Amino acid sequence: MKDLKFEQKRSLSRQEAADQLTALADALREGGDAELELGSATLGLRIPDDLHSEMEVEIGDGEIELEIELKWPTAPKRATPPRKNTPAGTARRSKGAARTKTAKRSAAKSP
Repeated sequence: MKDLKFEQKRSLSRQEAADQLTALADALREGGDAELELGSATLGLRIPDDLHSEMEVEIGDGEIELEIELKWPTAPKRATPPRKNTPAGTARRSKGAARTKTAKRSAAKSP
């Protein structure tokens, strides 16, 4: 179930469509909290820095349909703290230690 759904269908002039897209582009460019005026309604959104986009064009039945979809999570992503002992770091240390022991043994055997 969706938490909220806002849908608006209406006829627009080419200029009105461009104005709507320009307002959306400005909100995307600024990020953060944005308010979009959509006809008689105002929609407030929090827009993060990273988005997922999808564009679809369908041509058929005497019409062209263009869909632009933008998605982002409702909650900000939490930064994961760096791990102190990573398996890769541990492996590098143990290989280095093994090389040092081998080098010492070789040096001890050499005349």
